[in-house]
Amino acid sequence: MRGLVIKNTGSWYSVKTDEGHTVECKIKGNFRLKGIRSTNPVAVGDRVEIICNQEGTAFIKDIEERKNYIIRKSPNLSKQSHIIAANIDQAFLIVTVNYPETSTTFIDRFLASAEAYRIPVSLIFNKTDILSEAELNYQNLMINLYETIGYTCFAVSALDAKSLDCLVPELKDRITLFSGNSGVGKSTLLNHLIPGLNLRTAEISEAHNTGMHTTTFSEMLPLPYGGWVIDTPGIKGFGTFDMEPEEICGYFKEIFKFSKDCRFNNCTHTHEPGCAVRKAVEEHYISESRYNSYLSMLKDKEEGKYREAW
Repeated sequence: MRGLVIKNTGSWYSVKTDEGHTVECKIKGNFRLKGIRSTNPVAVGDRVEIICNQEGTAFIKDIEERKNYIIRKSPNLSKQSHIIAANIDQAFLIVTVNYPETSTTFIDRFLASAEAYRIPVSLIFNKTDILSEAELNYQNLMINLYETIGYTCFAVSALDAKSLDCLVPELKDRITLFSGNSGVGKSTLLNHLIPGLNLRTAEISEAHNTGMHTTTFSEMLPLPYGGWVIDTPGIKGFGTFDMEPEEICGYFKEIFKFSKDCRFNNCTHTHEPGCAVRKAVEEHYISESRYNSYLSMLKDKEEGKYREAW
């Protein structure tokens, strides 16, 4: 029997079978022996084969080949990864310029990881209704930066249903990953996009201006107009996984563009003479924040680097 993994609670997986039933499943032990260096060898969005038992539950026997997936370094285990979701058409990264602030380093690390697995990303700037004039100006600068690079951006307020209308055509009939830091308003957004959903929400911590986790597991949610949204727990950091230093340049669109003019083919864009990338940074064709994100990812191979809260 085959089906789609629509929920992962850590120990159990909910699988929607091709016949339309939802079955609670566990993983057969041999998954741990296949050399999958992941804290979750099965991810939401996976197509799987299951074997049912007399208790009405089942074992996941096999995973179909994935179209793609998005992955980050496990925050607890340095040698392992955590697969956020599989077989997705696109990702929406929910960001806020304040309440809490999403760092450009976090945004850039997510974008680079998505580029590595050829997953299109749109940036959803949320909470525009509570921003000061200075914060709105900063948001506009960020939107201009990322749109210039080639990323689609939306400015919305999760509390203003009309401002979310622009998202519906983008979501229709697609599988979309929703991701972002804790507290950026993912659950509130989804409650408005899917009437009757009633996901739990929480206020951000005023003392630290940081979000608190309300989503505790990953789940696929059907959209009323066709398609699915994959809701995931908020993440604090985004450690990159299995990226070689020489590959990282290719995951920054504008850095890769200028790198073709470097004097040396193996230029790391850090210190070499005749580096077109560093020249482009000095002349403001590449933003300093993006270049700094690139440099931080080069250092990820250093032991423990990923543990910092990017």
